[in-house]
Amino acid sequence: MVHATGAVFRNVMVPMRDGVRLCTDVHLPADGVSLRAGRFPAILIRTSVGKAQPEWAPVIDFFPQRGYAVVIQDIRSRMGSEGNGEYYHTCNPWEGDDGYDAIEWIAAQPWSDGNVGMMGSSHRAIVQTQAALHRPPHLRAICPEQGPTNIYAHEAREGGAMALHMYTAIYNHALDAQELRDNPAAMRRLLDGMVHMREWLLRTPWQPGKVPLSVAPHLEKTLFNYYLRGEYDEWWAQECNDQTPYWDRHADVPCFITGGWFDPFVAASAGYFDAMWRRNRRKPRLLIGPWAHGGMRANRSYLGEVDFGPDSVWGYPKHSELRLRWFDRWLKGEENGADRDSPVEIFVMGGGSGRKNSAGRLDHGGRWRREQEWPLARTRWTPAYLHPGGVLSAAQPRAESASSTFTFDPARPVPTAGGSIASLFEIVPPRDGVLPDIPPYSERGNVYGPYMRLIGPWGPVDQKEKDGMLLVEAPFRRLSERPDILVFQSAPLAADTELTGPITVNLWVSSSAPDTDFTAKLIDVYPPSDDYPDGFDMNLLDSVIRCRYRDSWTRPELMRPGEVYPVKIELPPTSNLFKAGHRIRLDISSSNFPKLDINPNTGEPMGRHTRTDIASNTVHFDRAHPSHVVLPVIAGQIG
Repeated sequence: MVHATGAVFRNVMVPMRDGVRLCTDVHLPADGVSLRAGRFPAILIRTSVGKAQPEWAPVIDFFPQRGYAVVIQDIRSRMGSEGNGEYYHTCNPWEGDDGYDAIEWIAAQPWSDGNVGMMGSSHRAIVQTQAALHRPPHLRAICPEQGPTNIYAHEAREGGAMALHMYTAIYNHALDAQELRDNPAAMRRLLDGMVHMREWLLRTPWQPGKVPLSVAPHLEKTLFNYYLRGEYDEWWAQECNDQTPYWDRHADVPCFITGGWFDPFVAASAGYFDAMWRRNRRKPRLLIGPWAHGGMRANRSYLGEVDFGPDSVWGYPKHSELRLRWFDRWLKGEENGADRDSPVEIFVMGGGSGRKNSAGRLDHGGRWRREQEWPLARTRWTPAYLHPGGVLSAAQPRAESASSTFTFDPARPVPTAGGSIASLFEIVPPRDGVLPDIPPYSERGNVYGPYMRLIGPWGPVDQKEKDGMLLVEAPFRRLSERPDILVFQSAPLAADTELTGPITVNLWVSSSAPDTDFTAKLIDVYPPSDDYPDGFDMNLLDSVIRCRYRDSWTRPELMRPGEVYPVKIELPPTSNLFKAGHRIRLDISSSNFPKLDINPNTGEPMGRHTRTDIASNTVHFDRAHPSHVVLPVIAGQIG
């Protein structure tokens, strides 16, 4: 069919090496009512969410008009593609081979000039990386956006704890599982589980066959791999789950990598750039904005309760124009200077007025800046030490004995207050309580998507309990007032201070439990103002360490009650300007629910606990145990 922006050939069945055929749409350039003559470079998108999704409309309206073929393909066992129904979320061992075969099929078509690029975000980024590891001869460039490169570390087992947003993400993928194509009863059970998602998040430990996802056995198998495999083992080490051990096989093609400061995979984006920079002759490019997962496609300047200003807006067509410049250089060979652009471009958050804007959001502001490397060569890696009285300062501890102890009750975890989350949602039926009838297969995600609602806030928010959070009760408190959170903060900063880069928290800890968690969260503390009488505690980034994995992801070791151990919490990178008068704050606790699963404190096998225990957890910060956070200072000083 020829239309205003190009010609489309739908549902082309492309054969893979084993004979399985993948359903593919081909969009070609057209002039008026006829195909444009000639051969064209092609951009391939391989997707698990359906090639008919509305998100592709700006792509197929943009690139064919500019002389590109756009090829969108449903991956194996999804939507219109063949397969035996096996689909394991992002953990499919055949994606590297299928990506190779799809690229080489494109190159052999009469409309192709043999130059193929790839683009896409999230799962669509993972399949790009997997294809690049197999080095298809006609792959010329890729644009992976906000994708993990290690499913264990970045997606499913953050710091050894299970990232519960993957529980809800797998349900979303199950809506269009081929296993449920003609099974309305199973679909109703799945939908019921999504409507009651909050209850299921509280029903741990889960057991195979006893969760609503059991109606989609292949995806349930993935869920329990995520949930029960706490140690990094041979399953996690597969190429489809962890590409990082295989970087030396990666094709030497230009990679334009996009990330977001509030995306859970931002450390993966930065790590991917570094790996390609050190290995490849054709240098990569890294761009990171103040976005959540997928936020670079959104035409808005805010996230959570914070506004970053109009310069932060990416969206369309800007997003496509940037990729067009990249593909013009590497697929068409145009000397447009894309290879001479600064290799790193970051949005430095902060510097706004601090007032509440007309939409009721904090004007945090920010600006784009180009850099020549990552991390920045001019970084001053500055330790800030924990001290009695909740002080965070550059002075080393001198006390012979200093510590703070809190009680961690798994029945009353610290609520998730914003942060980096990829998918944490529930389905909320309309007022009459009746969801639409089950639509035809492949349309279910689109039909039920409008009824999905976030469980708790995402992104940067004022750190306080709020209605809608799990396991909190009125009267709501600021998180800094909770007795199970240790708060350490700097004095008000004498000058504007920029932190840009990854952050490491080094703690000396002990516990009454054989296994427990320690969490760390970095916060930009606004002073009280007319708009915010209590100030505004803006979260920047957080993470966790499950203590049995303190020394090894492969060989867990329980703690001896009361013994002091060093632990390290690796926080993802950020870039933020703390204005003069603000404070840098580090919160230490033992839970962040429902972003992360709750440690039962018993030391039992992962996901198989029979009880929960209350733990007495201690952070030590004396001369012999100098707990501290290493901050990437670019300008200013901590004091």
